[in-house]
Amino acid sequence: MPNDAHLLFADHVGRFYARQYGFPPMAGRLLGHLFVCDPPQQSIDELGEALLASRSAITGAVKLLENYGIARRTRTAGERMDRVSLNPGSQQPQNFDAALHQEHATLFREGLALLADAPPERRAPLEEMVALAEFLAERLPRLVDEWQAHRDELRTSGRLPGPDDQPPQSPAPTGPEPTTRKRRPS
Repeated sequence: MPNDAHLLFADHVGRFYARQYGFPPMAGRLLGHLFVCDPPQQSIDELGEALLASRSAITGAVKLLENYGIARRTRTAGERMDRVSLNPGSQQPQNFDAALHQEHATLFREGLALLADAPPERRAPLEEMVALAEFLAERLPRLVDEWQAHRDELRTSGRLPGPDDQPPQSPAPTGPEPTTRKRRPS
């Protein structure tokens, strides 16, 4: 039987990710549940029971979260079913890649070239997007460095668990790693 407080939290996460990132609500609900479920590795059937959802809805949500690199499937030797859990690497900043923003700037400059003879008010939105992308490309690497230093301080002080303090994960993920991943919402 699902825990009402966990289910409510999963619903809140589902609504947030649907509103902010366009996720299907079930994917957000699954993400919320994976943050609080015990044990941290769950079968598709266990997830369906906990979230009061069909097996197909859970499977679709798992696939989406896997594509974003947020969740992963693992299988213990001799076991015939996959277990789904959060991907431990997903708690690291994902959209802080300066190259992504440099690519945005290049793309927006291409649009500006198309509007070379246009009046300034027509060019203004693209010029602002170029400026924002260049700003982010310059600043985000420093922000990531600051975050990692801050995280290390929190770990040293005991306010955050260190990587060695995490509960053991299941063995290696099953199947090949996806070759293309969508950018995860930050």
